[in-house]
Amino acid sequence: MGLHHHDHGDGHGHDHHHHGKGASKKALFTSFLIITVFLIVETIGGFLTNSLALLSDAGHMLSDALALLLSLVALHFAARPPSAQKTFGMKRFEILAALTNGVTLVLISLFIFWEGFQRLLQPPEVASGKMIIIASVGLLANIAAAFVLMRGDYKDNVNVRSAYLHVLGDMLGSVGAILGGVLMLAFGWYIADPIISIVVAFLIMLSAWRVTKESVNILLEGAPSRIDTTKVEARLGQLDGVVKVHDLHVWTVTSGFDSLTCHLIVQDDLPSYPILDAALALLQKEFGITHATIQIENSSISHGELHCQGGTGEHSHDHEHSHDHGHSHNQEHSHDSEHSHDHGHSHDREHSHNHDHTHDQKHSHDHEHSHNQGHSHNRN
Repeated sequence: MGLHHHDHGDGHGHDHHHHGKGASKKALFTSFLIITVFLIVETIGGFLTNSLALLSDAGHMLSDALALLLSLVALHFAARPPSAQKTFGMKRFEILAALTNGVTLVLISLFIFWEGFQRLLQPPEVASGKMIIIASVGLLANIAAAFVLMRGDYKDNVNVRSAYLHVLGDMLGSVGAILGGVLMLAFGWYIADPIISIVVAFLIMLSAWRVTKESVNILLEGAPSRIDTTKVEARLGQLDGVVKVHDLHVWTVTSGFDSLTCHLIVQDDLPSYPILDAALALLQKEFGITHATIQIENSSISHGELHCQGGTGEHSHDHEHSHDHGHSHNQEHSHDSEHSHDHGHSHDREHSHNHDHTHDQKHSHDHEHSHNQGHSHNRN
């Protein structure tokens, strides 16, 4: 029985993903420039007007700038090709960046909560006229940054989406600051400044929780929220010839890159490749999974026995065609010339056949013994 690794995406399925990366990088850089300029304006304005709403918005803009910078660095690392040691490349760096952004938002929100409650007790006077002007400029900057990020891959990329949520939360902060400034200018309600700051901090906290939760789920190898693994298992089990599905795992490597591994036990008398092909097609069509590794097995495979043998390597291939070679190797050779399995036949069995196992994959088996290797290989 055989182990088959299949990835539709290398040729075409992930092309949109790579194009999305290019658009995302440009969008992130443009947004970073916009946010950084107006961050400086709002910080100075916040101190001049003594407005917590404005300072909290400036603090959020600082986190925006850091988030965008971190996202740019993450995209740079994620684009690096895989190596012998890091076989997935550094794609997870992107998820680490999203997690850092989410945690930063939580900390900023907590700080605004604390400062806001302090000011509720003794609301300070705020230069509301200047505050409205500066907050309005900040709002325009955030609208521009959000518009730029929407042109990136913000729907499918958790890293770009985290930066986008930063900017949206910041936009809410600017709206809140403007509203507070109007109330203070019209009615002298200086308590509006800390109240609006706390409301904005709560909204920021919600968006931060979503990004942080998703990032942690990916880092913990959890199944993507869009995929119901019980449904995947059920659908694979309904395929013709499949007896049982086990060891099913679905996880996200990075945004837009989901992977699946599983074992399918099939009926002994059926060829395995048509079943494998049907399983791969089902995963791609119904669940959008293009990176799958499926191991096909029949009733002759016993995982308990294999594990007990200490994982010497000779028995871990579980090849796909259980050709009865007529001698007692129990190796179930699937010598498909496209599968470069090094079978590692260390035949320390107690038969003295003196096989010259060079297996040049043609299976003419010119063995010097009379096994009559009637190889009727059902090439799948």
